[in-house]
Amino acid sequence: MENQQEDSSIISDQVKVNGNLTPLSLTTEGKLQWTTEKGRPKRLFIFVNPFGGKKSALKIYFDVVKPLLEDADVQITVQETKYQLHAKEVVCAMDLTKYDGIVCVSGDGILVEVVNGLLEREDWNAAIKMPLGTVPAGTGNGMVKSTLDSAGEPCTASNAVVAIIRGHKCSLDVATILQGDTKFFSVLMFAWGLVADIDIESEKYRWMGSARLDFYGLQRMLCLRQYSGRISFVPAPGFEAYGEPTRYNGEFTSTQSSVNPGQEQHVKAEQYSYQGPDVDLTNLEWRTINGPFISVWLHNVPWGGEDTMAAPDAKFADGNLDLILIKDCPKLGLLALMTNLSDGGHVKSPHVMYLKVKAFILEPGQRTKDPTKGGIIDIDGEVLARGNGTYKHDQKTLMTYDKLQITVDQGLATLFCPVQQ
Repeated sequence: MENQQEDSSIISDQVKVNGNLTPLSLTTEGKLQWTTEKGRPKRLFIFVNPFGGKKSALKIYFDVVKPLLEDADVQITVQETKYQLHAKEVVCAMDLTKYDGIVCVSGDGILVEVVNGLLEREDWNAAIKMPLGTVPAGTGNGMVKSTLDSAGEPCTASNAVVAIIRGHKCSLDVATILQGDTKFFSVLMFAWGLVADIDIESEKYRWMGSARLDFYGLQRMLCLRQYSGRISFVPAPGFEAYGEPTRYNGEFTSTQSSVNPGQEQHVKAEQYSYQGPDVDLTNLEWRTINGPFISVWLHNVPWGGEDTMAAPDAKFADGNLDLILIKDCPKLGLLALMTNLSDGGHVKSPHVMYLKVKAFILEPGQRTKDPTKGGIIDIDGEVLARGNGTYKHDQKTLMTYDKLQITVDQGLATLFCPVQQ
């Protein structure tokens, strides 16, 4: 109880300073008094991922999340995730009419599972309107950092919970990654090259904690890889000067993604789920850039993690993805560039192309110095595809290391946020 009262006192002090939070004061019993606001959630379904980050999600839930929600008279249903894609399975089958929102006490991975689960339902059009909230309890926490930072608030569990209780909401773009008949829905980031290699391959040093990213990042910069390949994109207004004109090629069926008879029933069921944005890509003005590339990085929101402002100009619902592209860069310049990630200063480097795109095609190639090896495609912190000779390349992935397409559905999902947007 001491932890609860201490945390509540901090929140009450914040109200006196910036006036942005709903709780007015502490009662004599140490409980928060809340104003009555239209749109405040009364019933929440909460996922707690006990395996993410420093494995602190359960402690955060019991010390911060549960006491604050109970003080606000919010009814809660809790589900611990037991394995990868557990949250997606639950969301696909749950009765959404019983809840006013879904909250993820985790990193970004569970939120991504929830979004994919909502969009694979037959009633996806209504389901995706369910407000979603995140409480930082993982390694990255990019989404909750982005929402709280948009209101000038620190990325803490208590601030995240208060934002959910207040019930303010904002729209969020959802990206559809398509390869053949396979789809995946993304809300945070997409990476190929340096960023993906650091994010995924550094898992071998997980015992080092968050320092593994800096440690392995330095290794990768000293032994820098470049990848052949090509990207094509539809630039947002104002960014038409990047790349060279090209035509849209609508063939995205991978040679390894054909459907066998045992999958036919699954494919038929998928036809009733969300199929991606309804847009005619053939009539858009496409541009292209050929490799080699050091890094290709797409972002939907400003922060990729609590210390990484990957795309400082990114907006939650502008219908665009921010593309951060590095083709060539000396090692010392790259080191200086990476040290500016905490404030977004890296995008000002002459070695970085920073633009907004409405649609995107990646044709990934092999390493320039070792053509027998490919790369890793990273989506929202998870491996989407692995090329030959990569880290754990024998493990099964959702897609193959082949051409894929990304389109954006503007404002499709809904987030709890500190300030109404």
